[in-house]
Amino acid sequence: MVSTVLSATALEARTARAWAVLQTVADPEIPVLSLCDLGIVRDVRHAGDGVLDVVLTPTYSGCPATELIARSVAEALESEGLGPVRISQQRAPAWSSDWISAEGLEKMRKYGIAPPAGGATAAHATAVPVRVHRSRPQPLSCPRCASADTQQLSAFGSTACKALWRCRACGEPFEYFKPI
Repeated sequence: MVSTVLSATALEARTARAWAVLQTVADPEIPVLSLCDLGIVRDVRHAGDGVLDVVLTPTYSGCPATELIARSVAEALESEGLGPVRISQQRAPAWSSDWISAEGLEKMRKYGIAPPAGGATAAHATAVPVRVHRSRPQPLSCPRCASADTQQLSAFGSTACKALWRCRACGEPFEYFKPI
């Protein structure tokens, strides 16, 4: 428990420093992206007991990196002298690939991963029953040469949130981060 009572100005400064630190905490699966780029960090707030509460929304409930991400956040904030820290998870609303920042999408493309195409927000905004149907994947632009002459090789890539594609123009395979 923190025995020092911080002023409102000190609390704001602590929160701003925490956000700045969180901008540097890399996603373990796509290290060029920060957790903030991915939209995983939902809130940073002060609890009445002097603890800094960080609210995270996992990209999906079965994400194997969830514990590692929480530990990375706590370690980063504590190493900057911003502790004590409490990490909590907020699962509603569910994370959406629409939460990836514009900067995050560009970082993803430069890293060689095609960012999610189309928005998931519209699908989330209307409460309609889920219908499962097979559709032919729409061509994506190659993140390396921008050619639209691409094809899907597999619906799954190195993680469940990615698919494997190949560019016919440059011959390079690439992953596609699926919209969720």
